[in-house]
Amino acid sequence: MKPLAALCLFMLLAGCTSAPGEIEPVPGSITYGGNPSTRLTKSPAGSTVFHRFSDQFAKEWEERYIVQPDGTLRLVDRRAYPIPD
Repeated sequence: MKPLAALCLFMLLAGCTSAPGEIEPVPGSITYGGNPSTRLTKSPAGSTVFHRFSDQFAKEWEERYIVQPDGTLRLVDRRAYPIPD
């Protein structure tokens, strides 16, 4: 019985420590379509960029990007706007 409990505990903890998947750009995102020419030249690496847009259903979204060392943007968060209470 103890090996089964240990296996269950291991599976539970393994699920908690796995890294979340990357957020995929959607129509309206700055990086949608994999546009490699989207680079920021005056923003320092590590700075945050926010982008707000409406989808095809008129729902507003806000995305957060991090500027990479080469000036490209990495999408790190997307939320419905306004943020529900």
